[in-house]
This record gives sequence, structure tokens and C-alpha cells, in this order.
Amino acid sequence: MAGAIVAEDDVAVIDVTGSSVITCLQGLLTNDIEGAGDGGFLYGALLSNKGMIICDMWTARHGSHAWLTLAAHGRDALFDALGRYLPPRLARATDHSDELAVLRVAGPEALNVAARAGVGVPEPGVSTSAVAGGVACIVSRPLEPAYFALQIQLDRGCLSQVHDALLEAGAVRSQTAALELARILAGWPRLGAEIDEKTLPQEVRFDENNGVSYTKGCYTGQETVARVHFRGQVTKRLTGLMWDGTPDPASSSILQDEKVVGRVTSVAWLPPFEQYFGLGIVRRQADTDRTITAAGAPALIVQLPFELEP
Repeated sequence: MAGAIVAEDDVAVIDVTGSSVITCLQGLLTNDIEGAGDGGFLYGALLSNKGMIICDMWTARHGSHAWLTLAAHGRDALFDALGRYLPPRLARATDHSDELAVLRVAGPEALNVAARAGVGVPEPGVSTSAVAGGVACIVSRPLEPAYFALQIQLDRGCLSQVHDALLEAGAVRSQTAALELARILAGWPRLGAEIDEKTLPQEVRFDENNGVSYTKGCYTGQETVARVHFRGQVTKRLTGLMWDGTPDPASSSILQDEKVVGRVTSVAWLPPFEQYFGLGIVRRQADTDRTITAAGAPALIVQLPFELEP
């Protein structure tokens, strides 16, 4: 990956506001949005009553507003759930995806490039109002680890100004495919790929990605999440995959000893290595020290995040 890439991500931008917005979201999300304080920026998820992920999201606190950014195709599921869970007198959700855009900056030089572009770089886990490229925006920095270094939320009509400022400071223009590659290499789950309506947070590395709190008060689905954490373990988990060959896009099965032990969820070609890398959901009984057949080609199960040397 280049020293720093910048790309508009395909996300929905939802504003949840009201007199008790933080209290309401504290009772819904897996992470401690209340404990993060005003200006907090956290990853987490909204769960069903059975503890399964409805959608994952990033939440930025700003006064009586909580800005949620999530995969665009998860918007309907989110609004359906919020319609059932949010008391309208205390908090309400509004979709601003048509007016607001989100740039994400990733790569080892991302923070340095942003600073050269005049973007105020907040501390990890902090979201702040700022000016970038002469444009008012919200700049958020995730806690480590994350697959991007900064998130910049701004009016869609001003997108080119901030984008150009970052490019002039040394960032490389990119498409969402580059963010997808960064996500895969970081071992970060995506709604519709690694996450579906039957996924538990611990199955897709929420513990490792700071996506769940075990010290906050009750929230929807907490009983299942806590039981898995304190008393048991998941039967399947998100792993890395590294191919010796070309995976078949028409296949998703992961086999070992001719038995299905999982499924391929994401695949990317990494040019410097001339090799395919990806993610998969694999059953615990799979032997991670032995070769598997993933999407019809020989592959290895590897630990996440990927540790690659050029």
C-alpha cells in the first residue's frame, strides 16, 4: 500500500440526536459510548435480542448528536432496528447520506500527510470539529488497530477541496478497492461478507478490534455476548487466508480432509506478492497448521492481522 491513500468510502451517514441520545445508544450498542465522553469515536455494533449483529458502525459523539457511519447497504436494517428500539421523544435518527460524504485516509504515512494538509489530527479514539482545505468538517481518529487512520466527514459539495488538499500533501488518490484491501489485511469484518444476521461479535474479532465493552451496563444482546466471553468460546472464527494458486470466484467452500470447515468471505489480489489474500469464517476444529482447499485452490490459514514483508 502507498504511504497514504485517500478515498471516499461507500457508507451511510446517520445523525442520531435528541435529549437522551447517549443514554439510548448506550442501551443499544456493544461499546461504551457513554464512557467515551463527548468527542469520543468508537467502533461497535447494534445486536438483535439473541446477540447477533444487525449492523456494525463507527460512532462519533458531538454534544447531543451521535454520528453513525456504516456500510451503505446496512442502512435499512439500522433504521428498522432504531425504529423499534429508540423512543421518539428521546432520540431520533436522520439519514444524511445524500448531503454528507466520508473520506478515509489510510496507510503508514496517513497522519503525517493529513497534518501537512492542515487537517487537525485528533488523539486516538477522538472525534473533533475541524477545518480541512478551508472546509468545515468532522475529523475522527480510531483507536488502534483499525484499517484506516482518519475519517473525515464533510458536505458532499466540498469533497473535492478536501480531497485535493490531501493529494497536494502527498496522499495517493484511490478507490474504495484500496480501502477494501486495507480492511482485509487488517482482519476487519464487513457487513454482507464476514457479518450476517447469524454472526456473534466474538466470531469476527470484535474483542481484538475494540468493538465491545464488558464493563458497561446492559444493552440489547448483552446476555449472549457476556456468556460467550465469560463461560465459553465461539465455534467459528474469522481467519486470514493465503492462497497458493487462484481461488475460484464461483466457490466459497473451505475444505480440509474433504470436509467443509468454513467459507471464504473476502478475496483480494496483492500485486507486490503476486498472490491472493483473503478472509474466511473457519470452524474451530480445522487444523490451522495444515493446508486447506479454499474456493477450489490450495491455501493456508494465517493469523490476523496479516504480517507481510515485501
